[in-house]
Amino acid sequence: MIKPTTLTWIIAIFGIITFFPLMVAQLMMIFKPNSQKTKDLIIGKGEDWRDKSHYKYSLAFAWADWLIIFPLLVLSYWGVLVGQNWGYILWIALGTISLYFSITFWVLEREYALPSVGRLAYYTFIWGFFLYWGIAAIIYSILNLI
Repeated sequence: MIKPTTLTWIIAIFGIITFFPLMVAQLMMIFKPNSQKTKDLIIGKGEDWRDKSHYKYSLAFAWADWLIIFPLLVLSYWGVLVGQNWGYILWIALGTISLYFSITFWVLEREYALPSVGRLAYYTFIWGFFLYWGIAAIIYSILNLI
């Protein structure tokens, strides 16, 4: 059993701050994909889908987030906060997926998202937090498991 520390709680809270708005936006994408409010959250204020592919991969990521990320998020947090090794293993899995999506979106969306939100928002909340949380969760989990 691994007792949660202050650093555990910092990483956990940072993850909630990072993932909660994403999950809300993705839920909106699933249920109201063409509403302007959804498009404002997913692709930028006043923007529209660039083409069918843009719409379809955005919808696919929304479903993937709810079918894969959300259960991993809940289970990993539960495991970590009760001090179970499997929680840290799931944090590594979730951190890896977070890094994967960060790289994917760096390539797919940076040229569109960066100009619409600005550097500070992009390199922190819009894109950066997922990268930073993923790295922190992976390193912290590995160090706790060895």
